[in-house]
Amino acid sequence: MRIVTLIENMTDRSGLLAEHGLSFYIESENKKILFDCGQTAVFLKNAKQLGISITEVDALVLSHGHYDHTGGLKYFLQENDHAPIYLKREALLKKYHGERYIGIDAALLSSSERVHYIDHLTELDEGLFIVPEIKIHYPHDVHFHDMSIVDEQGRYPDTFEDELFLTLINNGKLTIVSSCSHRGISNIIKSASDLFHLPVQRVIGGLHLKNAKTADAENISAYFNEMNIDDIFVCHCTGIDSYVILKNQCKGHVFYNQTGREIFL
Repeated sequence: MRIVTLIENMTDRSGLLAEHGLSFYIESENKKILFDCGQTAVFLKNAKQLGISITEVDALVLSHGHYDHTGGLKYFLQENDHAPIYLKREALLKKYHGERYIGIDAALLSSSERVHYIDHLTELDEGLFIVPEIKIHYPHDVHFHDMSIVDEQGRYPDTFEDELFLTLINNGKLTIVSSCSHRGISNIIKSASDLFHLPVQRVIGGLHLKNAKTADAENISAYFNEMNIDDIFVCHCTGIDSYVILKNQCKGHVFYNQTGREIFL
């Protein structure tokens, strides 16, 4: 199994571009999956540079309804005319950060027969699952500050009921691929562990620790150590300061998962 970061906030590779966004390409034995599509068409340009054909993607999974994970949807639909699109229905709600709209362009999906709304565990390929439920076991590890939803009833806090993640089973252990971990990476890990009753070996994705307190990053490091996570690939909304804390305090290997990195399982 191969996981390629098509877009992330940074890159040091010549010929690749970076933006505030996230997109993963996952190639399993039988399927080619895109998990999020960044903010613009940059994920598409990077894919071509890396020799990856978006036209051959079998499914697009959207982690939640924020623009930096779904803004490339228009370009994906232009490039790929067949892949089903998986998301939770709540991802289409009107989302705000303060007064700024940061949600999805729902019109792109409103009439598409390719859309599949996920509300239960869904297996995309053998051992590769979409997990739509993240239970809040650790209320201190959530990232909802200044996030809201606006509808005809008014404005109310966004608790990210739309967030989902991927779990890959490899050699009897779990690899978790998250996007922003708004509902908390510790809650994601706990939800996966309870669901599959297998140890978590690897975590890949954004941890939403940018601008977090030092104690928050230290708590996540301690949780990773408690859970004996071997490999941690952080990116996007994790923040460099928190990455350094994780790097210094985690017993497992910690990597910065910048644009262009390939991970083989």
